[in-house]
Amino acid sequence: MASPLLSVGDLHAGYGRAEVLTGLNFEVPQGQVVTIIGPNGAGKSTTLNALMAMLPSRGRIVFDGHDLSDMSLEERVMFGLALVPEKRELFGTMPVEDNLVLGGYRAMKQRVPGWRNELERVYTLFPRLKERRAQLAGTLSGGERQMLAVGRALMSKPKLLMLDEPSLGLAPLIVREVFHIIERLRGEGVSILLIEQNARAALDVADHGYVLETGSFALHGPARQLAGDPRVIDTYLGAARRRD
Repeated sequence: MASPLLSVGDLHAGYGRAEVLTGLNFEVPQGQVVTIIGPNGAGKSTTLNALMAMLPSRGRIVFDGHDLSDMSLEERVMFGLALVPEKRELFGTMPVEDNLVLGGYRAMKQRVPGWRNELERVYTLFPRLKERRAQLAGTLSGGERQMLAVGRALMSKPKLLMLDEPSLGLAPLIVREVFHIIERLRGEGVSILLIEQNARAALDVADHGYVLETGSFALHGPARQLAGDPRVIDTYLGAARRRD
């Protein structure tokens, strides 16, 4: 594996007295897609919320050579973490383009020259957003809202893009389009941490995978290897993949 952009050690997190994560250890190498798959309630979204300091946590979080363990959410954003949450969290009463511009907050605050030019890159990735740039975000389809959420995160030029269930609630055709975009971003060198319940699609696009079950990793390894593991096939991929 390439040198890690993100290194997480002995991560514990939860809600109140209920501990959900019981000591996770994992890495995201520079320029790769790493996926965490697993059933509902395993702790996948909790992992991302802990990484973003949206939940209190214990453990070591080293990102791009910096120890983030005691840093706030805003500080982590400024270091280059970007999260696309499961519910997208768009500003529905604002136009598409205004949502995107707000995503450039990190670059604007750091006075990155020409940061608004990132809009054209987002519009190249998502031509439909350019067509609908004056449309209110709340009137978009589910697939378009997901595209907008990803585009808004990309506006900050993140070092690590974290995606929480990007295929959730989308039609199969749109799911394929979303994962095609993930492949394209990986081809451009974007590092991605992908949380997914659609194990088949996630392992097809990822370089490395982790299987999370009840707060700890049951398996991990190269994504292609996991996709052929009988335990993963039986539990997450089903009979169709077994026949393949």
